[in-house]
Amino acid sequence: MKRSQTLKVKVGRLTLGGSNRVLIQSMCNIKTSNVNAVSKQINECAKLGADIMRVSVLDTNDAKAIKEIKKKIKIPLVADIHFDYRLAIESINSGADAIRINPGNIGSIDKIKKVVTLAKRKNVPIRIGVNSGSLDKSISDKASAINLVKSAKKHVAILEELGFKNIIISLKGSNVKDTIAAYTLASKTFKYPLHLGITEAGPSEIGISRSVAALAPLLLNGIGNTIRISLSDEPQKEVIACKRLLHDVVLYPNYPTLISCPTCGRTQINLIPLANKVLKYLEDNHINKKVAVMGCVVNGPGEAKECDLGLAGGKGEWVLFKKGKVIKKIKEKDAFDTLIKEIKKL
Repeated sequence: MKRSQTLKVKVGRLTLGGSNRVLIQSMCNIKTSNVNAVSKQINECAKLGADIMRVSVLDTNDAKAIKEIKKKIKIPLVADIHFDYRLAIESINSGADAIRINPGNIGSIDKIKKVVTLAKRKNVPIRIGVNSGSLDKSISDKASAINLVKSAKKHVAILEELGFKNIIISLKGSNVKDTIAAYTLASKTFKYPLHLGITEAGPSEIGISRSVAALAPLLLNGIGNTIRISLSDEPQKEVIACKRLLHDVVLYPNYPTLISCPTCGRTQINLIPLANKVLKYLEDNHINKKVAVMGCVVNGPGEAKECDLGLAGGKGEWVLFKKGKVIKKIKEKDAFDTLIKEIKKL
């Protein structure tokens, strides 16, 4: 897949942009001053595959907590600031690896200049975060794709005039069409890395569906350097959703693939719980294999013949198959354990 080429930006020890892989982000949903709980959540997300985590900075206590959080985690940390430029300064001084600001609400040019001067000295990148709820009012109140890009252009120009080019850009719409259009236009307008996402995507199932509808076309067209799937749910679920999406668009190869049939009136085994159990095992154990759980002995092995291993069930028993060829019959109670033993042999 041909990727859009951007400038490279360092976020902590990671490099964002250029030909580098798409990085996964999420955001803590705990008040940042609660150092131990936030650090625990970040480390759990990192274990699941998060490359970068973001925290809200609502007050000085949150900003100062970043210094202690940084001692307990290993991945880069982004400080998210609204309204008060002094919190951006405090966050940088506390060791934030990057800051995210909405230029439309951070304050005057003089205040932005103070933030930029410190960020330049500390080599801390700034993500210009434009979304449908924070457009620069001097441009428009309507969150169209063109207005999202215009708002970003205005604030990129401010940073560039101050000699600052350590920039990441996001332009999150709250619907699929505007988001795709905004990022497509942005990829032709800016040379900076793009952070992809849909703002206010919704509860888990809706949020994943809406985010994938917007992000998959962009990623398949080589657009985007880092992603977040924003859910009204725990950040751990966001990380897993990001990995699954990147894997399915061939940008996260080292990840398991599970194929399972939707079941129908011909299904004579309890397939759905087994499929979920197999998926959890594959993901929890980081097994980079393609595995199938099929509900039809006749068609299952043929439909999933490209899989490394698979199960196909009928009338209370299963067959184990490898690359489409049946190896053995198995009693239903032994299906999971037998599959896992074969996976371990791989």
